[in-house]
Amino acid sequence: MDAFREGLLAAVPKLRRFARGLARDAAQADDLVQDCLARALARQHLFEPGTNLDGWLFTILRNLHVNHVRRAAQWRMAGEDALDGQPAPGGASDRAELRELAEAMRALPLAQREVLLLVAVQGMAYEQAAAVLGVEVGTVKSRLCRGRAALAAIMDGSAP
Repeated sequence: MDAFREGLLAAVPKLRRFARGLARDAAQADDLVQDCLARALARQHLFEPGTNLDGWLFTILRNLHVNHVRRAAQWRMAGEDALDGQPAPGGASDRAELRELAEAMRALPLAQREVLLLVAVQGMAYEQAAAVLGVEVGTVKSRLCRGRAALAAIMDGSAP
């Protein structure tokens, strides 16, 4: 197996975590990851060896998610109901806390949620997250700071 395909396989768990945070539904997240991997394989010739494969994949996944959100909005505007997923449940002992955290994450604006997922959950460096999101590093830091503060306020019950 070549290095590209090995890199794809190694990235799947990280892509799934990111997709679940974005899509808020396990089935939709798995579809996003599958679409991302299919697109990456079809466009393998566009990837520059020696560059950040994870960043390239996260960018593809994020763009696919944005396209799905836009399509869902168009369906709603046309009178159709869009799918409204729920987060995947955690273990029995953590289910209530995870549900509360998932609800709090859902309440955040998408820009803040994306940064939190990439930096806090995936452990990406600010520079990598900025490249994935197509923004400046300062914007990532700002969104992360505001997102963490908003998430803490929601979890404490002090958010409006």
